[in-house]
Amino acid sequence: MACVRQAISSGVDPFEFCDIPSDAEVPLEAITPGLVATAFAELPLPASQLEVQPPNGRTLVNFETNFFTVNKPFTEALTLLGQRVELRIEAVGFGWRFGDGRSEQTRTAGAPYPDLEVTHSYLRAGRVRPSVDTTYPADYRINGGPWAPVPGTVTVPGAAVGLRVLTASPTLVGY
Repeated sequence: MACVRQAISSGVDPFEFCDIPSDAEVPLEAITPGLVATAFAELPLPASQLEVQPPNGRTLVNFETNFFTVNKPFTEALTLLGQRVELRIEAVGFGWRFGDGRSEQTRTAGAPYPDLEVTHSYLRAGRVRPSVDTTYPADYRINGGPWAPVPGTVTVPGAAVGLRVLTASPTLVGY
């Protein structure tokens, strides 16, 4: 099994890499949770796209800036040792980095206004680059069998977005 894990992590065909005859009958027990976890870790999982409100890359000092992302469950299918393996994948953790040295971990993807689930107030003006990392667990099944959890999770870093934090001064205007 070590050879198969090494082949998967190297992105090569385990049958060729490990000298397994292509017509060899591989028992289902050969596809272990660890083998599936290795394949899961190698999948190109999507990074979450950070949304910031107010929009247009600007916010104010001491203003509750809203952060969220849209992240839906999805499935992936792959072939391991000649067997079809399906993965159910859904984000369960989000690591918000606000770009000013502060961060927060949540189990929610936040929400657009008016549902302010993930907010942050910047204390000074300047340019920051907030981002969100997404943590995915998965369940798997082999050839349509019962679902089982994949050991471990995979965290995908998100791209930072530019945000300019401005100060505002109130101005009294006529009635």
